[in-house]
Amino acid sequence: MRAITGELAGEGIYAEYFRAAFSSAVHVEVQDNYGVPDEYEPLARWRDTGEIVETDGGRQWAALVAETTARGVTVARVRVVTVPHSEYTGWLLAASAPNAAAGEQIRWLPRHLADTPPADDYWLFDESTVAFNTVDGDGDTVGLAVTTDPAIAELCVAAWNRLWSKGIDHTTYLESEYATR
Repeated sequence: MRAITGELAGEGIYAEYFRAAFSSAVHVEVQDNYGVPDEYEPLARWRDTGEIVETDGGRQWAALVAETTARGVTVARVRVVTVPHSEYTGWLLAASAPNAAAGEQIRWLPRHLADTPPADDYWLFDESTVAFNTVDGDGDTVGLAVTTDPAIAELCVAAWNRLWSKGIDHTTYLESEYATR
């Protein structure tokens, strides 16, 4: 397993994996809160005013997604979330439109419908490279642990397929009973 640290905002440490992907870049998210410094101010602004603040990191991420999907690579994520939502999840619901507009497919899955979700978040590239998010003692995201071990990739593919098939499309989820709780 290879450990990678660096800038998490925007395309940051993910760029090389997205640019190398030829088929898919899919993400499983299972936490209700994330410690990403680039998101602290936008989250506080949304909490205080309801306003969604566009950041440089957000624009860079949307550009990376658009670049990747323009090559025919699927970019998708499923967010396994607790209902009622944490403040952070509420903000993500409100702030996901630019990602979707850039071509990222987003689904939401209430945790109680998820059977047994994995314990850790990960990106899965071309069903063969797994990049697990790593966190410090305070829960702040600090980097990635990357592996191409076929057995680990196979487990992650199976979890992705199971969760994605149960997930609710972003637009549909926004209008669902889960989003309003």
